[in-house]
Amino acid sequence: MNEALAHFGARGDLHLVQRVITRPVDAGGENHRAVEHPEFAALKDAGAFAVSWDAHGLRYGIPAAVHEKLALGHLVIANGSRSALPRFAEVFDPLLVINIVARPEVLASRLEKRGRETREDILRRLKRGSLEVRGPFHVVTIDNSEDLATATRQLVATLSPLLGAPQTA
Repeated sequence: MNEALAHFGARGDLHLVQRVITRPVDAGGENHRAVEHPEFAALKDAGAFAVSWDAHGLRYGIPAAVHEKLALGHLVIANGSRSALPRFAEVFDPLLVINIVARPEVLASRLEKRGRETREDILRRLKRGSLEVRGPFHVVTIDNSEDLATATRQLVATLSPLLGAPQTA
């Protein structure tokens, strides 16, 4: 996602959501706001999330502030979970699901390189979830099994029509 977003430069009408996650900040991967479980629960109770869900022993939240950007007509991109798609659809209309997939052996290798899960956790994760999106969603699937440049081009091609002409200062 970061490579594709870099393609669009510093547009003021395109935003990648910084998720709130009950995962240490130094766990690698995405730039997220790390919180402990009690703080996450308090934020959720206070209505700080547009959408929240649990997965892989962690809690995830999309800050409610995304509604401010959407009200301005901006494009907001959030990394979600297939299991939480019904909640996303309730909150965001229109919703485009960009389903980024990879062959199981590629996914296993990438997850292992992150170093956040044990091999056993990774194998359970791969057995547990299908990469298919089920439900009445508008879905674009991008296969990220090969080189990053190919998947980046596909994501750029998917996002480009959703953005207007480049903004000028």
